[in-house]
Amino acid sequence: MAKYKKFIGLGIAGNFALHLAQAGELEDFKDIITAEEAAPKGMFPFYLPKAELEGSPLRAKDILQTYPLSTSNIKLPNSTTNVQAEPEVALICDLEYTAGKLSKIIPTYFGAYNDCSIRVAGANKISDKKNWGEESKGLSNTLIKIDKFSEGGVMDNYAITSFLRRDTKIEAYGEDVELTGYSYFYEKLLDWMLNQLTSQEDFGPLESIEEYMLACGNPKEAIISIGATRYTPYGEKTFLKAGDEIIIAVYDKNKNSSEDILKSVENRSYDANSMSVLAQKVY
Repeated sequence: MAKYKKFIGLGIAGNFALHLAQAGELEDFKDIITAEEAAPKGMFPFYLPKAELEGSPLRAKDILQTYPLSTSNIKLPNSTTNVQAEPEVALICDLEYTAGKLSKIIPTYFGAYNDCSIRVAGANKISDKKNWGEESKGLSNTLIKIDKFSEGGVMDNYAITSFLRRDTKIEAYGEDVELTGYSYFYEKLLDWMLNQLTSQEDFGPLESIEEYMLACGNPKEAIISIGATRYTPYGEKTFLKAGDEIIIAVYDKNKNSSEDILKSVENRSYDANSMSVLAQKVY
């Protein structure tokens, strides 16, 4: 996981219908106006790989400079704060710039991701809930190569689901949904992300990502989580506690059924040729 320490870490809020309401975050975005009702609400940073550009007045938040990714663990904050897993898909992306301004985002791989988040009312920015130290996020070490990030590509065949193992019991945590169920996906998502990353202003729960990117020296690579999917009724009301295991599976639905995935979780046996799985112990 250390190989991503030079990548900027970014996320998307509100890219799957009803998730923000389930997470209790609709109120945070009440003043954010989007181009259409289904549009995501904005982007946020969860990891900034360089503190500041020499000679620049721009500075990244200290906590966002802590590398948070783990393939195997989630470390709870030292408090009674509620923490909830967020099952997502992450894109590994190359970033291209023209005259110092971001001009192209090129997704190269995708995989299972946990945008684990603090649930606290009244946080100033989304990013305040997203990185509380090492092992506060998760990315599968099995990633799938993207042939083309458009209809007809490999991602058409994939779905995402998640489970929580508590003691000896396994419960469905997030809904089992196709990746094409994201509100914005493929070319529409790329166009939207490019616009947000170059024009999003510091307003409400959002921040200027372009300023952060400048402060990091315009990173050439990024991990972008494209939005949390909906919870099951169990997942919506269940916060993580020490001893849990959260499992997020992004799987080829032409090669695996939902029943196959549950059996894989039960046996802790995952086929790297047809799925990207993130299994994290909580402590």
